[in-house]
Amino acid sequence: MTGSKGRTMEPIADRSSAQRVGSPLLSKITDGLIGQPMFNLLAKATEKERSGQSVIHFEIGDPNFDSPVHVKEAAKRSLDNNQTHYTNSMGVLEFRETVAEYTLQHWGFKPRLEQVLICPANAIIDFVARCAVNPGEEVIYPDPGFPTYHSVLNYNGMVPVGIPLRESNGFCLDPAEINEKITERTRLIIVNTPQNPTGAVMKEAELLEIARIAAEHNIYLLSDEVYAKIVFEKRHFSPAVVDRCRERTIILNSLSKIYAMSGWRIGYAVGPEPLIKKMGLLLQTIFSCLPAFVQHGGVAAILGDQAIVNERNIELRSRRDALVAGLNELPGVSCATPDGAFYAFPNIRRTGMSSDEFSDKMLEDAGVCVLPGNCFGKFGEGYVRMCYASTRVPQIETALAKMKKIL
Repeated sequence: MTGSKGRTMEPIADRSSAQRVGSPLLSKITDGLIGQPMFNLLAKATEKERSGQSVIHFEIGDPNFDSPVHVKEAAKRSLDNNQTHYTNSMGVLEFRETVAEYTLQHWGFKPRLEQVLICPANAIIDFVARCAVNPGEEVIYPDPGFPTYHSVLNYNGMVPVGIPLRESNGFCLDPAEINEKITERTRLIIVNTPQNPTGAVMKEAELLEIARIAAEHNIYLLSDEVYAKIVFEKRHFSPAVVDRCRERTIILNSLSKIYAMSGWRIGYAVGPEPLIKKMGLLLQTIFSCLPAFVQHGGVAAILGDQAIVNERNIELRSRRDALVAGLNELPGVSCATPDGAFYAFPNIRRTGMSSDEFSDKMLEDAGVCVLPGNCFGKFGEGYVRMCYASTRVPQIETALAKMKKIL
C-alpha cells in the first residue's frame, strides 16, 4: 500500500469481528472506573421528583448553606479586574502563600511554596496515586471509605488493600492491622479523618503510630483532611506534623465542605517537593491551570472571619443529634454518634435487609434517599450513610417518621 507521498504503508493487523463491527472498543483502563455512586442515586431520586414524588435527600455530601458572602465578593472583584486568563499551574501565588500560613497556624510548620499545589481535592487523590504508585503495587486505605480511593486505584491498575473499619473500634483505622498488611509492594497508605462515610475522628496516638509505620517502611502517607474543621466533641489532628510534609506525608484539603463551596471545585495539597512538582505537571497536562477568580475566592475563605464555620457547626451538631436519636428509635436500626464530618452511618443489619434493599425500600416506599453502605467498600455492607448537611431538623424528623412507618 502506498501513501500520499509514496511511502509504503504496512497493512493494519487484522482484528476480531467484534472490533471491526460498530464503534471502536474502549480502553481496558475504563473497566476500573466506578465513579461516585452517590451521584447515580441522586439522579434516580431527582427523576422521582420530576414525576411528582416528594424525596428527602440524605445521599449527597453537599451542605445546603450558601458560600460565604465575602468569598463570592472576592471572586466578583477578581472577575471585574479581568483576572480571567491563564495562571501559574501550581496555583496563584497569593493562594499558595495563604495555604502555607494556614499550615503554620494550625500545625506549627510552614511549608515552602514548592510544597503547595492548588488543585481540586478529588484530583489530588488520583494525582498522588499516579505519581507515587506503579501499576501492580499496593495501596492501603480505609474500608468503608470514600469511593474515589477504590476507583482511582482500580483504573490505574494498582492493588487496593482495604483495612476494615469496625463499629466496635469507633470506625477508626487500626495501626496494627495496617502494619500486618504491608508488603514489599506497598507504596501508599491513605487515612481520612474526620471520616467519610462514618464521621469517625481518629485519635492523635493512632495517627502518630500510622506515621511511624509509614516512616519505618519508607512509604507515602496521604492524609485526607477535607472535614478537618467540622468536628464536635473531639479535636482533629494531622500526622503531617511528624515530617512536615517534607519526606512522605501529603495533606489533602478542600474548601467544599467547610465553606459550602462544593461547586467551586477548589482544594490543595501540601507534600514533599519532588512529588508536588510531578503532581503539578500532571495538573498542567490535564487542566493547564485553575481559574484565578476561583482561587481568589479561596484566599478570602481561608483568611476571612471563621465565625461562620463555628455557627454552621452548631447547626450541624443539632441536626446530627436529632438524626442519631431518631435512628436509634427505629426497629432494627442502631447508630453510633459520629464525632465529625456530617454523616451518620447507622447499622441496619437487624432489619433483615441488605444495604441495597434498605436503601431501595426507603426511596421507593418512604421517599427518603439514603446511600447503601457497600458503596464505600465491602465492609460497609449492613450499614447505610445518611448525610445531614443538606437537611434541616424538621426535614430530618419527617424522614424519620416515614422510615419508622415503613419499618
